[in-house]
Amino acid sequence: MKEKIAKIKENSIKEINQCNDEKALNEIRVKYLGKKGELTAILRGMGSLTAEERPIIGGLVNEVRDELEAFIQKKEKEFKRKELETRLKTENIDVTEPSKKVTLGSLHPITQIIEEVEEIFLGMGYQIADGPEVEKAIYNFDKLNTPVDHPARDLQDTFYITDDIVLRSQTSPVQARVMEKQKPPIKIICPGTVYRSDSVDATHSPVFHQIEGLVVDKNIAMTDLKGTLEMFAKKCLGENTKIRFRPHHFPFTEPSAEADVSCFVCGGKGCRVCKGEGWIELLGCGMVHPNVLTYCGIDPEEYSGFAFGFGVERIAMAKFGIEDMRLLFENDVRFLKQF
Repeated sequence: MKEKIAKIKENSIKEINQCNDEKALNEIRVKYLGKKGELTAILRGMGSLTAEERPIIGGLVNEVRDELEAFIQKKEKEFKRKELETRLKTENIDVTEPSKKVTLGSLHPITQIIEEVEEIFLGMGYQIADGPEVEKAIYNFDKLNTPVDHPARDLQDTFYITDDIVLRSQTSPVQARVMEKQKPPIKIICPGTVYRSDSVDATHSPVFHQIEGLVVDKNIAMTDLKGTLEMFAKKCLGENTKIRFRPHHFPFTEPSAEADVSCFVCGGKGCRVCKGEGWIELLGCGMVHPNVLTYCGIDPEEYSGFAFGFGVERIAMAKFGIEDMRLLFENDVRFLKQF
């Protein structure tokens, strides 16, 4: 038995010295030290030895095992050292070589406008509110004074998930949710993505971005609305920008108005951008309808408010002189690099 152990030691050391990589070394470890290895087989057969032979043979096997494990570990370190030396020679970096040019991106025009508008209204004491894009019809319509038989609830105008769930057609539902949870004074803007069943053309898209504003407090009047929008227009489109109101109808405001701004290109003289009119339609606005306040748990006898909303794409097109809305969604890098 001693001769067999000595032979195993001799053969294993010889094979370890001859192996050229870690894979071969691991195979040798399994061959001699594994569960079915040659040294392990000797330990399993010790039941056939006498009581006097067992401790002698057991000690000898353990001694050889320890020597082989130490020798294998030494060989592993040698392989790792050689591998590192090879990598250092082949993967060296020339620090004097010019680096690759890194092309930096920029914010999308839509994102630029949203952030700019947010900064303007934050400066006026507004807070930013957010809500779900997949919305309950009660928030998208009912609480905004748009009952079930109203034309705006037609399937042709809105994307319905179920009879009670829609893709929000404006960010107004955020206003309703805030009014339900927060007592006046309320002063918020609601930026976000909205969805309508519009055909795609130069000025329409079924997916676009909107920013709406809401103020609710005691003694809020139409003059507060106009002053706010004048301040916004001057900050966003230039200090010389003028604003005008035209009567309109929205179910959630009364009275309602369309707000136009003087053309920032020609200053109101008339040009290609404003189609010779001198004015550019910017947004819809008005005083919050008493029914909307009531539906949201606010007493219209004590509080009043104003609301406004505009498409971000419309602001971007006006500010950057973009004539086709589709350019904002095609993500052509050549177009986006201009901004």
